[in-house]
Amino acid sequence: MRVVGHDCLGLDLSYNELSTISGIKDFEQLQELILDNNKLDNLKTLPHIPTLTTLSLNNNKIFNIDKTLDRIRECCPNVEYVSLLGNPGCPDQLTNPTFTDEDDYERYRLYAIHILPPSLRFLDSRRVTEQERSNANTRGRYSKTIKLVPELIRKFVPSSTGQANNEFDDIYFNIHYTPLSSSLRNPQDHKGIYGKCKYRYSGKNSEGNRFISNNDL
Repeated sequence: MRVVGHDCLGLDLSYNELSTISGIKDFEQLQELILDNNKLDNLKTLPHIPTLTTLSLNNNKIFNIDKTLDRIRECCPNVEYVSLLGNPGCPDQLTNPTFTDEDDYERYRLYAIHILPPSLRFLDSRRVTEQERSNANTRGRYSKTIKLVPELIRKFVPSSTGQANNEFDDIYFNIHYTPLSSSLRNPQDHKGIYGKCKYRYSGKNSEGNRFISNNDL
């Protein structure tokens, strides 16, 4: 049995519930690979494809963006277009507006541009600008965005019912935080604190006191 069409240049495998892409190794001349809306949670099975210029992985289950970007750089050294929108690890506001903001996504872009090959021209829905590339070269390595790992959340964050919740909303509401000290002390046990006051009164805020005489006091 031989693979039919192994010399094809483009392959669209969207909406196939794929959890592995090991079979792609037979397509050695592939230039465009579309894997949107599948169930991929990593790219461990992505083969080395030096001819690939377009890789789309929108709406999958990828959480570890760091390893994903490293894998793309290793296996696709000439890639020009990469899109990871809609994955749990991608901090885009369109698919995850509750826990991400525009600053998170901009930091992610700088980090991704820093990690991915220099051939990258387009990331997600936007072209990579010269300013972004310059910023990525200077501070891209420090722009990594931190995401809460679901396994650690379920392990260390207790819920009010004693059961682990998969939804981030429930997890956030079940974190019981208080700024007050957890220890109790006697009301007569007073504690003070010493500090320097940074505010200096210059007399400009209130001029009424200068009209008060000693007889009015």
